[in-house]
Amino acid sequence: MRAFLASAIGVACTATLVLPTVATAAPAPANTAPPGSTQSLPLVPLVPDGRAAGTAPQGLTERDAKPFSLVGVVWDDAEAELHGTAQVRTRSTETGDWSGWQHLETHNHEHAPDSGTPEREAGNVRGSTAPLWVGASDGVEVRVRPEAPAAERAVALPSGLRLELVDPGDDPPAGTTTTAAEAADGADANADDSAAHAEAADDADDPRTTLLTAEDAAASAVNADLAPLGATEVPALTKAETEEQTFVRGGGKPLIGPRPRIVTRKGWGANEQLRERNFVYTKSVKAAFVHHSATGNNYSCSQADSVLRSIYRYHVKSSGWRDFGYNFAVDKCGNIYEGRAGGVAKPVLGAHTLGFNSRSTGIAVLGSYSKSNPPAAVVNAVARLTAWKLGLYGADPRAKTTLKSGGGNRFKKGTIVKLNVISGHRDGYVTDCPGGRLYSKLDETRDASARLQGR
Repeated sequence: MRAFLASAIGVACTATLVLPTVATAAPAPANTAPPGSTQSLPLVPLVPDGRAAGTAPQGLTERDAKPFSLVGVVWDDAEAELHGTAQVRTRSTETGDWSGWQHLETHNHEHAPDSGTPEREAGNVRGSTAPLWVGASDGVEVRVRPEAPAAERAVALPSGLRLELVDPGDDPPAGTTTTAAEAADGADANADDSAAHAEAADDADDPRTTLLTAEDAAASAVNADLAPLGATEVPALTKAETEEQTFVRGGGKPLIGPRPRIVTRKGWGANEQLRERNFVYTKSVKAAFVHHSATGNNYSCSQADSVLRSIYRYHVKSSGWRDFGYNFAVDKCGNIYEGRAGGVAKPVLGAHTLGFNSRSTGIAVLGSYSKSNPPAAVVNAVARLTAWKLGLYGADPRAKTTLKSGGGNRFKKGTIVKLNVISGHRDGYVTDCPGGRLYSKLDETRDASARLQGR
């Protein structure tokens, strides 16, 4: 059966939201300076020993820096790969101690806008490592080494290597994220929890709900059918409430999971002046790709807002993307966050799975899960999110679907590919993402998501 999402949703899909009227407050001007900053430092040869151009290790020796919490390395050509290793060590502002050497994930170009899209062809996109969350720091050292050549010809590093040091800015007001126990309690607990947070959102003293720039208002208005203008979250609904607001063309009971609580961009403190103004959509959502952010697991859930603001700034200011790459994010406590702007119920075109950004949604679990097991709260959150999001478009989490490749290292451009409706990034591209430990949980996620839909 085919249908559409009504009102502000306005796209072809299987379910229609019939939503109650919500009160909205008129936006007030905000005069505060945009939070956060980025230091971009060019790398230099570390061993000027007469090697061929670009083949000597590059980096920066130990040095002081303005405060930052996330690091990454970028270079000029988005099509060039960094064949080698990138490592950083940082100094904690709290203890003054230096960390050991930490690796940056260099194979990151598969998280990017698709070739041929305006975002990719605008001339702003750069090559980049995955960013790494290091916590509050004020000193850094970096080294980038080309891989040992298999033949006599040396491997050159990409040109224009720079170290990016990202400060996420001030933390959001207290109360915008739940505890791990609250996040893991399921849809009913989330519905109860959301009511408490809704009361907090009505507090006139909270600047995140009363002060809106024009960009803030636009990013919030696309969710206005789901939450008041300027809300810090889209509240959870029970399954009955979700079904009541969902209409299936041709009749019948909708197969959709209860809407989970979703922290909005306003809730995690996104600076809406960073992104491009307009929103870009794809035609539908046929699949969900699960990722890990590869930013490391050394963060607390109370820091998740800061991690998101850092990744957002790195994606836009350092990597040259139009906005945050993923459509959604999930932290280790199971909190769900709105990612790329455009509306959580809408088919927003992301930059998460090179070759398969169209007709899909991308979900990034904050952390690195190649060697670490994802918490149960993460698996539950991905299941709850996909049960609702895919349910809006009539997609069965246990089923297969077909997508046309936009080009990548696993499938040539134009190839029609059969994929799981809930897939890991590695299903569409040769990559470790979402990490072997998280990938091994996807069958469990599919089953849980389907059960939540009532299948």
